[in-house]
Amino acid sequence: MNPPLAADAGAASNLLVLDGVGKDYPKLATRGGRLRLVVNLLRGRGAAESFRALDDVSFAMRRGQSLAVVGENGAGKSTLLKIVAGVIRPTRGRVDVQGRIAALLELGSGFHPEYTGYANIDLAAALLGLDPAEIADRREAIVEFADIGPHIHDPIKTYSSGMVVRLGFAIATALAPDVLITDEVLAVGDESFQKKC
Repeated sequence: MNPPLAADAGAASNLLVLDGVGKDYPKLATRGGRLRLVVNLLRGRGAAESFRALDDVSFAMRRGQSLAVVGENGAGKSTLLKIVAGVIRPTRGRVDVQGRIAALLELGSGFHPEYTGYANIDLAAALLGLDPAEIADRREAIVEFADIGPHIHDPIKTYSSGMVVRLGFAIATALAPDVLITDEVLAVGDESFQKKC
């Protein structure tokens, strides 16, 4: 059951609204199926067969609220979060976001493995829309929060998964996003870091 959309009076204060969102993925069993899909898409038709990952998801969220998406493996939780984050587009429905979104969906996504932690801070912050002055203002706070010590000067490819999470979370939260999306990424951090987050 979907939570109701906000009434007219509160609609202006909604930070995030999903209305009738659905996502379908084409079923491709063979190499020939892929070719048929490309031909169908070029002709303006959809896939002949598809898997419905999400159907008719609607909710509204206001500033200060938290929302947990709970379900079995394969229920569409990650697909929903990727749609909200703007990583993928819904097949149908509407997504309206009023504010900045930061997402921690997959460990290390967006980090360059050959770059140091410091260089990846600059890269990630720039990709998230911060200008050089904003990055410079927040860099030391990010390093302090990540608390990975001298490893901040090492290439990311040498980091443990926990260190990658610490740095990614520190960057995402330093942006002061209006919406922070996490998909089980904090399960890897140690207990003290989870409490800190």
